[in-house]
Amino acid sequence: MVDLESEVPPLPPRYRFRDLLLGDQTLPSDDRVQIEFYVNENTFKERLKLFFIKNQRSSLRIRVFDFSLKVLSCILYICRVLDDSDNGYACWGCPTQNYTLLAIDWAPVIWVERSKMSLWILQVFVALICLSETILLTYLSYKGNIWEEILRITFMLEMVNTVPFLLTVLFAPLRNLFIPVFLNCWLAKHALENMINDLHRAIQRTQSAMFNQVLILITTLICLMFTSICGIQHLERAGNKLSLFDSFYFCIVTFSTVGFGDVTPNIWPSKLLVVIMICVALVVLPIQFEQLVYLWMERQKSGGNYSKHRAQTERHVVLCVSSLKIDLLMDFLNEFYAHPRLQDYYVIILCPTEMDVQVRRVLQIPLWSQRVIYLQGSALKDQDLFRAKLDNAEGCFILSSRCEVDRTASDHQTILRAWAVKDFAPSCPLYVQILKPENKFHVKFADHVVCEEEFKYALLALNCICPATSTLITLLVHTSTGLEGQQSPEEWHRMYGRFSGNEVYNIILQDSVFFSDYKGKSFTYASFHAHKKYGVCLIGVKQKDKKSIRLNPGSHFTMSCTDTCFYINVTKEENSIFKAQREESRRGSKKTHLPMHSILASMGTVAIDLQDTSSRPSWDSTLNLPCDSSRTGRKSSIAPVMEVEDTSSLHTCDLSSDQSEDETLPSCEDLSTEGFVKGYPPNLPYIRSSPTHCHLLKEKVPYCCLRLEKECTHNQYEDAKAYCFKNKLVIVSAETAGNGLYNFIVPLRASYRPKRDLNPVVLLLDNNLDDLLRCGISFAANMVVVDKESTMCAKEDYMADAKTIVNVQTLFRLFSSLSIITELTHPANMRFMQFRAKDCYSLALSKMEKKERENGSNLAFMFRLPFAAGKVFSIGMLDTLLYQSFVKDYIITITRLLLGLDTTPGSGFLCAMTITQEDLWIQTYGRLYQKLCSSIGDIPIGIYRTELLDCESCEGRQSQLSVSVDDFEESQEQKEAREHCSSGKRVSHISSSSETPSDSRPLLHRKSIQWARRLSRMGARPASRPPERTSQQRTGLPPRSERQELAELVRNRMKNLGLSVEGCDEMNESLSSHSYILINPSPDTRLELNDIVYIIRQDPLSFEPDKLESRTSSFGNSQWITERT
Repeated sequence: MVDLESEVPPLPPRYRFRDLLLGDQTLPSDDRVQIEFYVNENTFKERLKLFFIKNQRSSLRIRVFDFSLKVLSCILYICRVLDDSDNGYACWGCPTQNYTLLAIDWAPVIWVERSKMSLWILQVFVALICLSETILLTYLSYKGNIWEEILRITFMLEMVNTVPFLLTVLFAPLRNLFIPVFLNCWLAKHALENMINDLHRAIQRTQSAMFNQVLILITTLICLMFTSICGIQHLERAGNKLSLFDSFYFCIVTFSTVGFGDVTPNIWPSKLLVVIMICVALVVLPIQFEQLVYLWMERQKSGGNYSKHRAQTERHVVLCVSSLKIDLLMDFLNEFYAHPRLQDYYVIILCPTEMDVQVRRVLQIPLWSQRVIYLQGSALKDQDLFRAKLDNAEGCFILSSRCEVDRTASDHQTILRAWAVKDFAPSCPLYVQILKPENKFHVKFADHVVCEEEFKYALLALNCICPATSTLITLLVHTSTGLEGQQSPEEWHRMYGRFSGNEVYNIILQDSVFFSDYKGKSFTYASFHAHKKYGVCLIGVKQKDKKSIRLNPGSHFTMSCTDTCFYINVTKEENSIFKAQREESRRGSKKTHLPMHSILASMGTVAIDLQDTSSRPSWDSTLNLPCDSSRTGRKSSIAPVMEVEDTSSLHTCDLSSDQSEDETLPSCEDLSTEGFVKGYPPNLPYIRSSPTHCHLLKEKVPYCCLRLEKECTHNQYEDAKAYCFKNKLVIVSAETAGNGLYNFIVPLRASYRPKRDLNPVVLLLDNNLDDLLRCGISFAANMVVVDKESTMCAKEDYMADAKTIVNVQTLFRLFSSLSIITELTHPANMRFMQFRAKDCYSLALSKMEKKERENGSNLAFMFRLPFAAGKVFSIGMLDTLLYQSFVKDYIITITRLLLGLDTTPGSGFLCAMTITQEDLWIQTYGRLYQKLCSSIGDIPIGIYRTELLDCESCEGRQSQLSVSVDDFEESQEQKEAREHCSSGKRVSHISSSSETPSDSRPLLHRKSIQWARRLSRMGARPASRPPERTSQQRTGLPPRSERQELAELVRNRMKNLGLSVEGCDEMNESLSSHSYILINPSPDTRLELNDIVYIIRQDPLSFEPDKLESRTSSFGNSQWITERT
């Protein structure tokens, strides 16, 4: 084998590293050849061309000089006309002559009087300079065809206006020869156009077509007028001898089509000139106007530029979207301009598509036309970003297009836009909306990021734990004044609308009137007393030396003067007025009388239940008050909230230990959960996902066992019923199993939830009836329907929810008592959820929604029953979360903490509890606030209330009746069986999942059904009976309602599939009720049975077993809302 190294020639002995860089210096220099480049540009002609034409700045100077000469020549002509005399017209030094032809003396037309030599010398000098410049530019632009240069209009005009002056110098008698110098106005127009073009090239301004066209139109009008004035005045020297002003007056009157007739041309040459100029105007001006209109329309499409001067003096934000819809635009504008300090901001919309017709119509409204500017362009082009003056913007919002089928591709476009904006304006605050959580880390540099799937699945999961969490968060992040529904006759409309105006605000403690008195006090003490005194709910705090926000840090946290307080109130403290009652009380001029419950709560004494028991039904002992002996004795007391927590009683809890609330509360042996451990998920689905401490299985389940409908070697189960789950299911109907489901599962498996309340989660990728029955819908706690991505891209935007709405309506009819939580694309489609065509109550709500929208409400849809009850929400309603972050930079962080997307050490979490019969002795929300703060340190923030529709609503307001009589017609056997079963059992309260067994209906509900049935019998009978009911009566079968037929259909199908029909009847029983949320209600709000209270519980690290036992004994049977599901 040949050695490869031997083939490489050795280096010379004197070859050094310097020779490698500089080359071998020993080579002879005779072989080198020097080459010169661009030698053609070194000629004299090329240098002149570079100076006069190619170079932008020098060419601009030449154009300005040329334009000045042409204007100067026109001014000199006017001076010569004003100095003209009528002493006779002849050549210079000749006697007066007469040239009569065609009855016109042409001598005044051919000759003029040049009495001042200085004026003539100046004109000759200007003419020589113009002629020299013209010859030079003609030489430089010569390309081989001399006739092309000679026959140009500008060249011929230059020859006409300059060569005669040279002749007057060479031949003296021609000095009085008339030269039409006024035609230099057209050369000045041409020079001005070239000057503007060079100016735009010098300053690199590209969007100048509109300015150029306007300039051309104006200069054309001026040149036409100037030519007509000077021409008519000169020709009329042989006629009426019009002055320059008379000629100007005549031209203005003629071109304005007024035509007074007091000044008219006298000879035919001047008349011919008028005809020619009018014809030229009729041809040239329409062409100019047409081009101007075309450019104006194109500019309206592209949007033009945002003024640089305005960008430096006014404040503006930029909104970058791929396609702009009217709903998105109005949501952004209404929410952005809802804040008073943003009224002077401009909104620059940068969109690559042409403006929609509806968007154009909206932007023409005076309210928005003065503040919103639409620019058609791409965020990936620096020119378009410069047009929007992004480097001077106060912020840039980048929104994703959620209506596309490929949501990943939409995220990729958003990421590129964010990168382009950050590259162009690094200091501009960036607000980015992303769809997929796995793409979030690409825009981690943005100031605020909202991931749609993260928030969507977290809201859906919390809706299963804390009912109507989606409605709670939506109302908190929307700007409202709390005036919605105040004109409604319904009491719950007024309460719901008034408390919906609460939002989250922040203020430094030392600058606050609400919280300045609580410096050095505990957090729970400050929260309770601020709510009792001012009606504000203190929910969180941020220390000055720390960046993290903590919700309900607990009673051991001491408030400092530099802490930032976060509170819920109708308006921020800066917009509030405080009445000085302290001074009045000190002077003794007026004594304030507090309510009795406030006095008792502040003293910490025994609370006596003062409720009237005379109207209590006697058939259910659990709804009655305790017996007389217990009523005369002492009941559970409400301790005062301590100003400073006793640190001696504090001891920490190991978060990784397996001790939980299951060990402190009584539990059954059948609820053993030995297969669970606490820890963090071993595998995170995407980068920058927040790890959450949750319950985990000790052993990993094989993948084959995750298929519910297929048996494997480990089990032989083929349906959910066969698994014998201890708790009810949570079914998720989705199109694909994406990474966003991680945010749905984690809240349901959070470590703060008791182990025995963990609900099995079933992912359903198809929603036909057979699969629904196999996955256990007949005994499910909640059914979550996620919006399908494949239906988002529809030809008609609002039809994207058609499939979801119809499928949910089918589930609602088949399983009427099933708690269905639905996500929609468009909030306007919520009116079709649980749709009943003949429901007068829904029709009344529809009219109310229209009135609220006419009044300018941003939450017109809030009174829809499914939304108020938290059964439906649209992720588009959370777009305001990103918009509000421009003013409230903390709102995204607080929302993520409430939803459990982020975990901060020492920060609390959102949960809920139910008010049972044993808890009604507390009476009011303010006393409950004190009880929670003094016992376990919980902070309540709202109430979820469910009310039954009573008989009075049917009798007094039939237009608001929402219960159909046919839905409650039952056979006599079912009625007797229910009454027999309900006589020995207590009535169960209404929970968030609407789980009401068929044998436990309240007496009020049964009486309302009987009354409605009696009312239907008393009403007018239809003329003809339905054929189906007639045939049933002929055959002797009892009539069946539609609900009974659907229930029979489900039972038969379950039997055919070999499934157990147990619990099927329960899914077809429903109560006529409506639910709504009261955010931060007033302290004197009365508590009602089955109220669900939203609370922010402090960090589990600060839990104390003695306090937990105190809570259990104080509240009797009060439990977590998850325990009831």
